Amino acid sequence: MPRYSTERTPSHTSYGRLAGQPAKSTPTPKSAANAATSKSAAAPAPRFVAPSPLADAPRSYGKRVEEFTPTPLSRPIGLSYPPEPGQNTGIDSRTWKQRRDDFVNYDKHLERREYLKNKISRPYFRDWGNLQFHKGKSFIAPPRLFKGDLSLFFPNLYGRTLVKTDKEPRDTTPVLRGRVSVVSVFSSMWGDNQCKTFVSQASNPGVEQLIAESGGRAQHVRINIEEDPLKAFLVKLWMGRLRREVGGEENYHRYFLVRKGISDEIRESVGLLNSKVGYTYLLDARCRIRWAGSGDSEDHERDGLVKGIQRLLLEDEANAKKQ
Repeated sequence: MPRYSTERTPSHTSYGRLAGQPAKSTPTPKSAANAATSKSAAAPAPRFVAPSPLADAPRSYGKRVEEFTPTPLSRPIGLSYPPEPGQNTGIDSRTWKQRRDDFVNYDKHLERREYLKNKISRPYFRDWGNLQFHKGKSFIAPPRLFKGDLSLFFPNLYGRTLVKTDKEPRDTTPVLRGRVSVVSVFSSMWGDNQCKTFVSQASNPGVEQLIAESGGRAQHVRINIEEDPLKAFLVKLWMGRLRREVGGEENYHRYFLVRKGISDEIRESVGLLNSKVGYTYLLDARCRIRWAGSGDSEDHERDGLVKGIQRLLLEDEANAKKQ
């Protein structure tokens, strides 16, 4: 009978290969400390984000405010990027293929559903109810101008003007850029009357006087936001009365009827927190918000607006001499 060897041979050769490899060295505490130091050095330092100066102001959404007292703006408001024509037009520029892709995209569907849910859940009369707090005044104007290098930007808006021969919507940025601008933003007659307490001849004659004597370097721009189609149609019926109200034909292109393109981000950034309230902004030649007021004006706010216009005109004159 044949004899079978009882000696066992290894079925795997990996043990031999592992035996021939040098053992991995474990990191010493010093090397571990160096690695931790390099990681911490590479990691960017956390940026401090200052709280919004409008954090406690009443809004048309969110938790209902039971008590509120407006305070002066403690820091600049506005967008962090400069405005450009073509922004915030509200026009859907997607191709049919892009619309189809977005329609079948589940993530896009969830975003749209969340947006519609937020719109529907907003109480309709919340803005009217918030008028009980100091007639809707969201904030008090700052005691002095914001510094130019720290100021933020006013957004580009898109709407029809009062020019008779031009019925197409226009951008606001080309009108605002290059001039000191007092901008009145409102959505109702109540808000329009509040803006007039800052700039009208009866309430604050110094504003019109400075604009008239500036030689075209200062202007008053009105922006009427009417997102409701019926209200926008009624405003168009009263175009003749609006033309008489703004003055001569040289002011027709400085009145804008804006119907869409104003997002919640824009409203939060520039402080348009109540659609029934009027807001007044003072912009420099680079469309930066250097001063802002809301609601009915107070004595010190009217004086501050006049002094702010004078200061910006002097800055504009100094910049022109440098160039």
